[in-house]
This record gives sequence, C-alpha cells and structure tokens, in this order.
Amino acid sequence: MTGPAATLPPPCVLHEDEHVLAVCKPAGWNTHAPSPYAGEGIFEWLRDREPRWRGLAIVHRLDKDTSGILLFPKTALARRSLTGQFSRQEIRKRYELLTDRTAPDGELRVESSIIRAGSRYRSVPPGPRGPLAVTLFSAATGLNAGARLVSATPLTGRTHQIRVHAAASGFPVLGDALYGGSPAARLCLHAASIGYRDPSTGEARSLAIAADFAADPAEALRAAFIDPQETSAFRLLHGAADQSPGCRVDRLGEFLLAQGEEPPGEKQLAALSARGYRSVYFRRSSRQVRETPAAEAAPRRIAGEPAPERFTVSENGARYELGFAEGYSVGLFLDQRDNRRRFLTRHVAADFPLYAPEAAAPEVLNAFAYTCGFSVCAALGGARVTSLDLSKKYLDWGQRNFALNGLDPAAHDFIFGDAFDWLRRLERRQRRFDALVLDPPTFSQSKQHGRFRVEHDYPRLLSAALPLLGPGGVLLACANTARLEAPRFMEMVNDAVRAAGRGIVQAHYASQPPDFPVSREEPAYLKTCWLRLN
Repeated sequence: MTGPAATLPPPCVLHEDEHVLAVCKPAGWNTHAPSPYAGEGIFEWLRDREPRWRGLAIVHRLDKDTSGILLFPKTALARRSLTGQFSRQEIRKRYELLTDRTAPDGELRVESSIIRAGSRYRSVPPGPRGPLAVTLFSAATGLNAGARLVSATPLTGRTHQIRVHAAASGFPVLGDALYGGSPAARLCLHAASIGYRDPSTGEARSLAIAADFAADPAEALRAAFIDPQETSAFRLLHGAADQSPGCRVDRLGEFLLAQGEEPPGEKQLAALSARGYRSVYFRRSSRQVRETPAAEAAPRRIAGEPAPERFTVSENGARYELGFAEGYSVGLFLDQRDNRRRFLTRHVAADFPLYAPEAAAPEVLNAFAYTCGFSVCAALGGARVTSLDLSKKYLDWGQRNFALNGLDPAAHDFIFGDAFDWLRRLERRQRRFDALVLDPPTFSQSKQHGRFRVEHDYPRLLSAALPLLGPGGVLLACANTARLEAPRFMEMVNDAVRAAGRGIVQAHYASQPPDFPVSREEPAYLKTCWLRLN
C-alpha cells in the first residue's frame, strides 16, 4: 500500500453535499476551541481532517454540553446563504430536553429579554435591557430515563436561550447545574432537527436525529469520531474529564487497560467487565512506579482471561502489535492517533499539505521511533522512512509492525543508537529529509549525553535535528508533559528555529485527540506543533 490512505468519514457526519456538511455533535465537545492551545472543537477537528473540508465555517453554535445537529458551510456560497437564513430567522430548529419538574401539558410560549449576569444569563421582562428571545415549548410523547421529555423550538437565537427560558418557567433542564437543574450524567438538551434551504437550489432540506439521553456520555463522545471498522484502540475514560477522577481506561482491541493510583473499585470493575471485553488489566501510575524497573511496572490482569503475549489492534486502518508484558507501555501511544493519521493522508491541516507537490517519494526521519507507529503511517503514505531508536528490541517490534501492514522493512532504514549521536552522524553525511518527527521521552539518560528532560533540553534537541530538515520540510515537534505549558513550548521551538537561521512558512498547533478531552480538571499534557521551514 502506498500513497495517501482513504479513510471513512467519522460517524458524527449526518449529511454531506457540495455545499454543506452536517454533523451530530456529542455532549462534552466544544463547537470550536475556546483558546489557541485548548483541545480542538469539533469545527477545528473536522476542518483540518480532510482537504475538501478546509472551507468549513461556523454559522451557529451549540454549548459544549449540548448534543445535536450542527451545519457547517463548505463553500463561500453556502456561508453567505446560511448566514442570511440564520440572521433572518428562517432556519427551523427543534430541541429535545429532559426535566424532572412539572413540564407544560400543552404548548407554552415564552418571551423575554435575556441578559448576562456573571457567568450565566437570566430572563427579564421584554424591554430595552436586552434583545427579545422567544421559545415555544410543548410536551413530547413519553418519558426518557425516568424524566419528562419536552420539545423546544427557539424562534430566536440567544445564548443559553432554551436553558434560561426552561428554568424561568419552572422546569430546568435535567443536568443543568448552572440554571438549577437536578444532577444528571450530562446536560439533557439535544438539537434534534433543523430545516434550511439548499444554498444552491433553494430547495427545502431537513435533518433529524433523536436524542439518546440514557447513553453513557463518555461512550457517546467516542462513538462520534471513532469508527470501529478502522480503529479498535483508543481511550475510553480520561480521568476527571469523563467523571472518573484518578482513573484512565484504554480500549486495546479485545482488552481493557485501566491506569491509576489504585485499581478500579468493585463497582467500576464490574462496569468495565460488563462492556464485553475479554479481560481487564491494571497498571499503577505514579512517580514511584515510573522509577521501578520496566518489567515490574507491567500491567497485571484483574478480570477475565489472560491476554496472549502479542495481539493486534487497528488504528485508522493501520495495524499494530501490542502486548502487556513489556513494562510501562504496551506498544502504542494512543494520544498521537490524529498526528499519525496526518502521515497516512499526507495532510496536516487546512491548506497545509505535509509534503511539497514534487515530493513523490518523500524521506522521513522518525528520531525516537519506539515501535515505529509514525514510521508505519509515513510509509503507508508513500514515504521512505528512517526510524531511529536507542532500543533494538523496539526497532525489531517496529519491523514486525511494518510487516503487519504489508510493508517491506528492507525498503526502509532502522537505526539502533543514541539519537543525539546519530543526528550528528546524519548531518555529517549531509542527509536531508522532507519531514522530521521529534517525539522524545519526557525523561531519559544515556552515558554519552547525560540526562534529557523535555521541559529543559528540547532546544538542544532541536539544534541537533534542524540541520537535517531540507528546505520546505516539515517538523513535527512533540512534548508530553504537564510541567511544560503550551506557550512556553512554542516559545522554545520558535527560538530554536530562529537560532538555526530558519524561518517558519506554515504552522499548525495540535492538542490531544478528543478521546483525551481537555478540561480544567484534566489540563492538556501533550503539545504538538507542525512547522514548515524555509
């Protein structure tokens, strides 16, 4: 297999035509990133995923914890048309909500002004204090998760309009702590249908998808962007961001790996086992564990049958060999999935191709290759790859990953040795690469070069590596530590590029993938940036 890989549209896509992309946003995912270094919103994640989506624009939004239909225009025509339809209030939207309070038996029309009050909004009598907001409520058929289902049609589009009007009318949305709703696993508000006119023909279009408020929010989030036909390895639970403080759970094919200070409790273990996987393993994660020998830090089985010594998982259609007997890591860092996909598709972001058009068979250097996850994807994307690592065992593992994907390891280079030493050797040999991957361990130590700490020594690494990147080449720089904040990391990278006498032509910052959600309780630890240098 060579050339860019064809991958399926993510499951969240409901409809796509020449002008419009419609998706169902899950609860827990922002419409757009709240800040430059925050986790991507669904808008950025989609826009930068496919070249044909580079023209996506935002014409309406949903709150982070509201699920449902979003329309994204793909063309200038669609952007003008949909913006006009929204501003003229011609778009027909219907929401579904749950409440455990007394809901309207028939229809209820609510009119008020909505004004900001600190971190929230409140309803006041119509007047000059704020723009008029109008919502129609009606009882929906039946119950959902033991609460009353209510239909809401906003005739205007004010911030938090439905939530504020429902609370002011005595039936706050279940799970809406901001406006007095009872506790629930999620905010039970869903954009269920939308009607608009086709930007090019003017024909009436409508889309609908019912809410599933009973679904587990963490599972529903993953189901929006993980296609099980392509990917069987991803994070199921990410600590406090998924209401599971201190516990992280990865799906690895037919097996689960839980990580934390303590093993899952009996109730949580039963819930994990009930997901239908063959077994659950646990690895203690703490500073003391990281200082123990790797063999002693290997995960241990706490439920189910023993896993084989080696087993295979898929990710974006590529295949990888994993195992629980290798110590700290099982063979694949799941938080780099989206960056590996960029090598598969040869596309970094909107209007940012990975390689120059003339690079038919680009050369890629993966300087801390580990089991060659990046290398496999670069090779599947048509590149010739040099994989460098201090461990011969992991390079052998990487060659097995090549073979798993129908790639001939003999057509690529695998170099065993210290990265700093080999970067200098390759420079002396005047090797030049079209792309360079720098994803070093957070901490390492060698006899030749002493200690390496990513938060202090990354500039030294860049200084050694940048001479190997050819004109117009792309650098992928990664740092995996919460101790190094994103602005400081970017400052270090930019300073090193300038010190090397290079200029930045294009730049793209990528946070963790959405199955590693970023929140105040779980701030981002992974920082990655893609830079094209002159």
